[in-house]
Amino acid sequence: MALLTAMIKTLMAALLVLMALALPSHAASFSMKRGLNLDQWVTWPGEDQWGDAKAILPYPEWRKFLGEDDLKALKDAGFDFLRMPVDPSPFLSGQTVALRDDLYASVLESVSMINRAGLKVVVDMHLIPAGGSRKIGMAQVMDDPRTFDAYVEMVRKMARTLAGEDPAQVAFEPMNEPIVDCDSDGTSLWPERQRKLFAAARSSATKLTLLLTGACYSAASSLEKIDPRTIPDDNVIWTFHSYDPFLLTHQGATWAGDFIPYVTGLPYPLTAMPKAQFEVTLDTIRARIKAEAPWTRQSGLLAYLDEQVASMDSPDRLLGLMDAPFKKVEAWAKANGVKPENITLGEFGMIRQEYGNAYVMPAGYRAAYVRDMIARAEAHGFSWSVWSYGGAFGIVDAFNGDKAEPDVMDVIRGLH
Repeated sequence: MALLTAMIKTLMAALLVLMALALPSHAASFSMKRGLNLDQWVTWPGEDQWGDAKAILPYPEWRKFLGEDDLKALKDAGFDFLRMPVDPSPFLSGQTVALRDDLYASVLESVSMINRAGLKVVVDMHLIPAGGSRKIGMAQVMDDPRTFDAYVEMVRKMARTLAGEDPAQVAFEPMNEPIVDCDSDGTSLWPERQRKLFAAARSSATKLTLLLTGACYSAASSLEKIDPRTIPDDNVIWTFHSYDPFLLTHQGATWAGDFIPYVTGLPYPLTAMPKAQFEVTLDTIRARIKAEAPWTRQSGLLAYLDEQVASMDSPDRLLGLMDAPFKKVEAWAKANGVKPENITLGEFGMIRQEYGNAYVMPAGYRAAYVRDMIARAEAHGFSWSVWSYGGAFGIVDAFNGDKAEPDVMDVIRGLH
């Protein structure tokens, strides 16, 4: 009898999955249109300080710098939602055991604060690389099965913390930009891991919309590899990120590979600068590579610079680069019955100033890029959230209490 009961349960579960797979895709309970990513850590306290309530609370850290008036100003500017990055590392650290409940409660209060300002919120579990005293980051979660299991349990508890919130006002993103399956060796680890994260989140938060993504930095090409039918749930929004062309959007970023740090001064679009001035800018970059790059890398870096510039040196070529991710996602969505309103461009933007670098990207270039990316997203029917409020990519704040130039925010205001 027990065996028969077990067989019936198994068949019923299989039938439910098949029925869910056959259902057409509907809109999620959470809707959004125009958003902004809030900041993560600014003061970067060492992990040995995470047990000190004064160092780590309130959480996330933007609460120490932004008040409800600042959030209401974002609502007035035309945003309808905020994507709120939450670094999961403190929830996985042994330093915070005594404060763990306070951390979850503080995230919930941050959500309520955003909602009170008239904005919806996506709670984004946003892993970053480990470093310094920080022992747990993306690599540790992806490479160590026990750490990944602990992360899954953290997702379960965070979903439980958020479960009572209004599903029209709060959504949950279990992992930002998973760095896995970036090699072309044919292995595919992310689909199964995402299913585990989805199951943990959904078991705790049955009504909240969940944001799911592709592997390898949430690229459009990675979302193409995901079969959404393996997650039989209509209350899902699929997200991808695009900073194309990377050469222009990340100029001078020291953490973005061994080439980008040598590149500053390129305009957007490349034709925005007189040709003679543009050639001088390229010569300056070439001279920097020759003076600072390892000798064995110089010829490769110089060739790569020329190749990248040639790929976007006309309006048509630049348009092709920027359109490619949107076309990939649109084709994937049509093939899988995913409606445009269930897709979001979770991150895009252009650097303003790298930490410690004197060069500041002209505000007009940044505004033009953001305007063009918004136009592409909205033409496809996708929602979007620009990166970010402050910091290196800041569109509201810059560094050291200064304000960013108003040009990008003026673009947002002009959308009304």
